[in-house]
Formats: sequence, C-alpha cells, structure tokens
Amino acid sequence: MQLNSPHARDVKYVVHQQTELKHYREHGGTLMARGNGIHVYDESGKEYIEAMAGLWCASLGFSEKRLADAAYKQLLELPYYHTFFDKGHLASVELAEKLISIAPKPMAKVLFQCSGSEANDAAIKMVWYYHNAIGKPQKKKIIGRERGYHGNTVASVSVSGQPHMRAGFDIPLPMFKHTENPNYYRFHTDGETEEQFADRMAQKLEDLILAEGPETVGAFFGEPVQGGGGAITPPRTYWEKIQRVLRKYEVLLIADEVIAGFGRTGNMWGSQTYGIEPDMISCAKALSASYQPISALMISDKVYQALESLSATNGTFGHGFTYGAHPVACAVALETLKIYEERDIVNHVRSVGPAMLDGLAAFQDHPLVGNVRGVGLFAGIELMQDKAMRTPWPAELKVGTTVQDIALKHGLIVRAIGDRIAFTPPLIITKEQIGEMCRRFGVALDEAQKALKL
Repeated sequence: MQLNSPHARDVKYVVHQQTELKHYREHGGTLMARGNGIHVYDESGKEYIEAMAGLWCASLGFSEKRLADAAYKQLLELPYYHTFFDKGHLASVELAEKLISIAPKPMAKVLFQCSGSEANDAAIKMVWYYHNAIGKPQKKKIIGRERGYHGNTVASVSVSGQPHMRAGFDIPLPMFKHTENPNYYRFHTDGETEEQFADRMAQKLEDLILAEGPETVGAFFGEPVQGGGGAITPPRTYWEKIQRVLRKYEVLLIADEVIAGFGRTGNMWGSQTYGIEPDMISCAKALSASYQPISALMISDKVYQALESLSATNGTFGHGFTYGAHPVACAVALETLKIYEERDIVNHVRSVGPAMLDGLAAFQDHPLVGNVRGVGLFAGIELMQDKAMRTPWPAELKVGTTVQDIALKHGLIVRAIGDRIAFTPPLIITKEQIGEMCRRFGVALDEAQKALKL
C-alpha cells in the first residue's frame, strides 16, 4: 500500500461500517471509482457485478442520468428547505401524494426521514406517542424477530435481531423483545409442514405477548422477507397467522419495506406479495434508487388521528430532523417512482426473477449448499455442512466469508451473512446478466470448496 495512495488515506482516516476494524487497518479493502448499469469498477478498472445493489438499494443501477438531472434541477430551484414550523416545499408534497397513491393499503400521511434506520426509529416513537394519545401509556414494548434487521439507531437496532450488531453496545434496550426467526428450512422439526411451522411461530409470538402482558405490548416490526437475516422468505400462511395474533391483542404492525419495497419481490410492495396489512410502513433504499438519502414512514389514519390529537394537547408534534424531506432527495425519489412506472419495473422483475431463482437453484446439490430460496429478485443461499441433517459449518471455518471473498476476486459482489449468501441485484438486471452472475458464483463456490479442503 503506497504511502499517499487513496487506499492508505482511506485506512488512515475513515471508520468503515460493519467491518472488523483491526483487520481493515492491517489489510485495507476495495475502493470503487465509478459505476455503469449493474456494474461497479474499482480504482484499477476491474469490473464487478454488484449482485447486492450496493446495500440492497441501487435499484436502477449506477448510471441513471435522469436521477442526476432531477437532483441538479432541484438544486438550482431550491437546494434546501425543511418541514418544521408550519413550512414546507412542493417536492415533499408531490412525493408524499405519490406514495399515498401507491401504498399497498390506505394510508393517511407520510413522514420523511433520511434513512431506513431513521424511519423505523420514528415508527417506534410514533407507537409510543399513539398509545399515550389513546390512554394506554403502558403499552410500550416493541417486538421484533431474531435475525430481523431494522436499522442502526439505538432504538432500531434494539428491535433488530442481529447479535453482531448488539455486541459491545449494551443493546437491546429493556423494552424491546424478540420472537423466533421464521426460517423454515433451518428450524422446522422433522415432518413439520410449512403451515404447521407457521402455526408454531404464531403460537410463540402469542406466548411472548402473554408472558410480557398484552397491556404492555405496543407494536410488532417485521420485514415481508427478512433481508439482513439472509433473504428468509416466510413459510406459507405465516403472515396470515401472525396478523391474527396481533389483532387479537391490539398490537400495531409496522411493515419494514426498506428492502422489499418498490418491486423487489415482484410486486410494488412486499406487503402485497404476502397479504400484510400494516398500521405503518417504512420505506427507503429503492425509494430514490439510493441516489439520495431519503426514507418515508407511511402512517395509517387510525394512528395519525391519535398523533394529531396529542399534538394539539402538547402544543406541537415534537419530532423532526434537519434533513428530513430534503427537497433534492424528494425530487430524486419522485423521478425514481416515475421511472419504475414508465419502465414497468414490477413486470420486469416478474419476467427475470425466475431466471435468477432457477440459476441459483442449480447450486442446490453443491457440497457447500444446504438451501436455496427467494422471491422476485430477492434470494438467499444457505451454506450447510450436512444439508439433510441441517448441520451448520463450524463458525471458525468462515465458509460464507470465504465464498464472498473468492466471488469478489472473480468480479462478483455478494453478501455473506454468516453462512447465508444474499442476492439482490439492481432491478434493471437482464437474463443474460443473471446468467453471468450465476456463472461467477459457481466458480466461487467450487474454489471455496477447494480452498477449505472440503
């Protein structure tokens, strides 16, 4: 590493997120220089297929000029404004109106933030505000799921179920509880059908609510498909049964559509794919194709009316961020939604999604692979030492990381989540590009098997 090279300066000055810091200081990493379509290029000019769309988010790839033009136009007209103190701007009005018009179930209002983490953090605050407003101030506990992922603020990481994100941070906070991970492949008992497994998951949730006291449980957070858990698709009838329990105990449902929203599952919303009827919906990432940082929390009329009532009592709605509803981000998001409609992105995902799922399913019999699953352009491969017995690889082998690192050498960026490999390529990917993505992954699997001497 040359003394004043970008890599050396990166190691010297930048704290990298979700990274083992000592290892990075000693070995450095990869710096990307440009992007084009589904590809990114490092400083040496090497090309990579970005099979994770960055962080599940660059839905239109890395070179959509219309979004750059939308940002530039808004920068010239009104580069910044806010929605505090009875003020606002046209870009946020138009984006909110558009989101309400395409919501998977009727929603009343939109609260803009800057990231999925902030949207989910805001949702937690809205749950507490709502229950204070309706005279149930004790109904404050929040339930998430093991392996769920809802963000990195203190509250949103507390509702998440990611052990590596809790370690060292004194998280989760006490009012956050967790029910079981709905990974049917990994956790079903012998002979248990998906429907029976869903029954058991719903019963576990009900048992938790009863143990905590239904009068203390305010909300349940769930991703339609668990992304950070390893692209875990729900078993048949799961969401139907979970919602039945939540309604029984008057527990609000927040659908975290930060990854699943805007076409990823073959519908505009993951909630449509799985019949979810939430009280609030968080979305981000593909909202602006990640060309600008923006998120939105869509709020049902039931919840909003309570917010308005308590706001009148308090004299204000005391929530907000400086960059929430940033006009440039709103303009880019609005243009993104126009592109989705004009190019019929949802039907494109339905058209090419089977090619990706079939291509990855071809690895089902590979010695490293236990399970392949997915929906739309959202897939995961679970690596397993013994697929019949569902015996995991020893953690010290770091099989998932090995596959990920070898894939990178072959120009393919995937995400290892433990020994689960996730695939969420840009929604613009073609069948031909999917074929090349799968070819590179096959090479990585074979080389990983040899490298690990398995």
